[in-house]
Amino acid sequence: MKTSFNLQKYGIETENVYRNSSVPVLYELGLRLEKGTAISDVGALMTYSGEKTGRSPKDKRIVRHPDSENNIDWGDINIGLDEHTFMVNHERALDFLNICDHLFVVDAFAGWDPKYRLKVRIICTRAYHALFMQNMLIMPTAEELENFGEPDYVVLNAGGFPANRYTSEMTSKTSVDLNLERKEIVILGTQYAGEMKKGIFSVMNYLMPLENVLPMHCSANVGEKDDVTILFGLSGTGKTTLSADPKRRLIGDDEHCWTDKGTFNIEGGCYAKAINLSEEKEPDIYNAIKFGTVLENVVYD
Repeated sequence: MKTSFNLQKYGIETENVYRNSSVPVLYELGLRLEKGTAISDVGALMTYSGEKTGRSPKDKRIVRHPDSENNIDWGDINIGLDEHTFMVNHERALDFLNICDHLFVVDAFAGWDPKYRLKVRIICTRAYHALFMQNMLIMPTAEELENFGEPDYVVLNAGGFPANRYTSEMTSKTSVDLNLERKEIVILGTQYAGEMKKGIFSVMNYLMPLENVLPMHCSANVGEKDDVTILFGLSGTGKTTLSADPKRRLIGDDEHCWTDKGTFNIEGGCYAKAINLSEEKEPDIYNAIKFGTVLENVVYD
């Protein structure tokens, strides 16, 4: 529901802010305000992310800073960015968020282990982005939300507005920038929801090794004797499918951390590929498509 909650501390004056809204409210706003949104025959929210229908790894940047740069393996994957350029993109994102009639905020956790979990705030412009992240993160109880306080990291998702290609170090109109010192992620030029999810994983990938915890791009499940299986693989190679074994309990399908005491999921939900999905081959994933589920970029008749 819409509340008196505001974002003025970030320089955002938009008054209509929907924070941790219910699924029906997000459905209604998405269907009413976002072109191309529909409800499937089983009740899932079908949406379209626009021009970018997948992640843009070559457009991701990490701000170089003396406090963190020696802990980062710079190269073709971890591409550096200077502080000034980050602030140019940051300002561009704020300008866009300030002209929106309404915004959505998701305050939630990343990481099931209380010792290592992060408080994350997502600020976005689309109802489906909010629903997606409410599915993917670990949602607080009413009491936890009341005492949420200041987040550890903030995602400013202004993906409906492009980066300026003439800004120094920009290679396209898409830019996903992580500033570890400001504890912020800025998204421009892509409305693909996976950028928010992977942005949080990037933060955990940086922070966890500093606490002697191994972050892993993997799925995981556990057997009757508490024996954990970890399944590694690139996107689309079967992690989600294999982890949804009906004879084992699912821990998670994509992002985990391995500590001295066990394995925990960073996320609160699953994000499965829908191509060639069948009830026969992947019954758990197939049957998860219902009211409250987001179907992103799925063709329908």
